[in-house]
Amino acid sequence: MDQVLFWIGRVLLGGFFLFSGLNHFIGLQNLSGYAASKGVPAPTLAVIVTGLLLAVGGLAILFGRYVQIGLWALVIFFVFVTPWMHGFWSVQDPQQRMVEMSMFLKNVALLGSVLLLLYFWKSQS
Repeated sequence: MDQVLFWIGRVLLGGFFLFSGLNHFIGLQNLSGYAASKGVPAPTLAVIVTGLLLAVGGLAILFGRYVQIGLWALVIFFVFVTPWMHGFWSVQDPQQRMVEMSMFLKNVALLGSVLLLLYFWKSQS
Protein backbone atom coordinates (compact mmCIF):
# COMPACT_ATOMS: atom_id res chain seq x y z
CA MET A 1 0.00 0.00 0.00
CA ASP A 2 2.86 2.39 0.80
CA GLN A 3 4.22 2.02 -2.74
CA VAL A 4 0.80 2.76 -4.22
CA LEU A 5 0.48 5.94 -2.15
CA PHE A 6 4.01 6.94 -3.12
CA TRP A 7 3.30 6.51 -6.86
CA ILE A 8 -0.05 8.31 -6.69
CA GLY A 9 1.57 11.21 -4.86
CA ARG A 10 4.43 11.25 -7.32
CA VAL A 11 2.11 11.36 -10.33
CA LEU A 12 -0.11 14.05 -8.80
CA LEU A 13 2.70 16.33 -7.64
CA GLY A 14 5.00 15.78 -10.61
CA GLY A 15 2.07 16.12 -13.00
CA PHE A 16 1.02 19.38 -11.36
CA PHE A 17 4.48 20.90 -11.80
CA LEU A 18 4.85 19.57 -15.35
CA PHE A 19 1.43 20.91 -16.36
CA SER A 20 2.24 24.28 -14.75
CA GLY A 21 5.52 24.44 -16.64
CA LEU A 22 3.92 23.55 -19.96
CA ASN A 23 1.24 26.16 -19.30
CA HIS A 24 4.00 28.78 -19.22
CA PHE A 25 4.72 27.97 -22.86
CA ILE A 26 1.12 27.51 -23.97
CA GLY A 27 0.10 30.82 -22.39
CA LEU A 28 3.40 32.61 -22.95
CA GLN A 29 1.86 35.84 -24.22
CA ASN A 30 -0.72 36.13 -21.43
CA LEU A 31 1.70 35.15 -18.68
CA SER A 32 4.34 37.54 -20.04
CA GLY A 33 1.79 40.35 -19.86
CA TYR A 34 0.91 39.39 -16.30
CA ALA A 35 4.60 39.26 -15.34
CA ALA A 36 5.13 42.68 -16.95
CA SER A 37 2.24 44.07 -14.90
CA LYS A 38 4.07 42.88 -11.77
CA GLY A 39 7.24 44.72 -12.82
CA VAL A 40 9.24 41.64 -13.81
CA PRO A 41 12.19 42.63 -16.02
CA ALA A 42 12.33 40.75 -19.36
CA PRO A 43 8.94 39.19 -18.66
CA THR A 44 8.89 36.83 -21.65
CA LEU A 45 12.31 35.44 -20.78
CA ALA A 46 11.26 35.17 -17.13
CA VAL A 47 8.16 33.17 -18.07
CA ILE A 48 10.25 30.84 -20.25
CA VAL A 49 12.84 30.29 -17.52
CA THR A 50 10.23 29.70 -14.82
CA GLY A 51 8.37 27.34 -17.16
CA LEU A 52 11.57 25.35 -17.60
CA LEU A 53 12.16 25.23 -13.83
CA LEU A 54 8.65 23.89 -13.27
CA ALA A 55 8.85 21.37 -16.12
CA VAL A 56 12.26 20.07 -15.02
CA GLY A 57 10.98 19.65 -11.47
CA GLY A 58 7.81 17.94 -12.61
CA LEU A 59 9.62 15.53 -14.91
CA ALA A 60 12.18 14.70 -12.22
CA ILE A 61 9.45 13.84 -9.71
CA LEU A 62 7.41 11.87 -12.24
CA PHE A 63 10.26 9.75 -13.60
CA GLY A 64 12.54 9.60 -10.56
CA ARG A 65 15.56 10.74 -12.56
CA TYR A 66 17.81 13.62 -11.50
CA VAL A 67 15.35 14.20 -8.69
CA GLN A 68 17.61 16.42 -6.58
CA ILE A 69 18.26 18.70 -9.56
CA GLY A 70 14.53 18.89 -10.29
CA LEU A 71 13.67 19.62 -6.67
CA TRP A 72 16.30 22.36 -6.45
CA ALA A 73 14.85 23.86 -9.65
CA LEU A 74 11.49 24.04 -7.88
CA VAL A 75 13.05 25.57 -4.76
CA ILE A 76 14.62 28.29 -6.92
CA PHE A 77 11.28 28.86 -8.66
CA PHE A 78 9.34 29.27 -5.41
CA VAL A 79 11.94 31.39 -3.61
CA PHE A 80 12.05 33.97 -6.39
CA VAL A 81 8.56 33.84 -7.87
CA THR A 82 6.42 33.69 -4.73
CA PRO A 83 7.26 37.07 -3.14
CA TRP A 84 7.57 38.84 -6.50
CA MET A 85 4.36 37.67 -8.11
CA HIS A 86 2.18 37.28 -5.03
CA GLY A 87 3.25 40.13 -2.73
CA PHE A 88 -0.16 40.47 -1.10
CA TRP A 89 1.20 43.00 1.41
CA SER A 90 1.37 45.66 -1.30
CA VAL A 91 -2.11 45.10 -2.77
CA GLN A 92 -4.68 47.74 -1.85
CA ASP A 93 -7.91 46.08 -3.02
CA PRO A 94 -9.12 43.73 -0.22
CA GLN A 95 -10.46 41.05 -2.58
CA GLN A 96 -7.33 41.04 -4.71
CA ARG A 97 -5.21 40.99 -1.53
CA MET A 98 -7.05 37.82 -0.45
CA VAL A 99 -6.40 36.19 -3.82
CA GLU A 100 -2.71 37.10 -3.70
CA MET A 101 -2.41 35.91 -0.10
CA SER A 102 -3.98 32.56 -1.06
CA MET A 103 -1.57 32.18 -3.98
CA PHE A 104 1.37 33.18 -1.75
CA LEU A 105 0.40 30.65 0.93
CA LYS A 106 -0.21 27.90 -1.68
CA ASN A 107 3.30 28.48 -3.03
CA VAL A 108 4.78 28.44 0.48
CA ALA A 109 3.03 25.12 1.16
CA LEU A 110 4.30 23.68 -2.14
CA LEU A 111 7.81 24.91 -1.29
CA GLY A 112 7.47 23.07 2.03
CA SER A 113 6.50 19.86 0.23
CA VAL A 114 9.44 20.21 -2.16
CA LEU A 115 11.85 20.74 0.76
CA LEU A 116 10.44 17.65 2.49
CA LEU A 117 10.90 15.63 -0.70
CA LEU A 118 14.44 16.92 -1.02
CA TYR A 119 15.18 15.81 2.53
CA PHE A 120 13.68 12.34 2.07
CA TRP A 121 15.24 11.83 -1.36
CA LYS A 122 18.69 12.73 -0.03
CA SER A 123 18.28 10.34 2.91
CA GLN A 124 17.36 7.52 0.47
CA SER A 125 20.47 7.95 -1.69
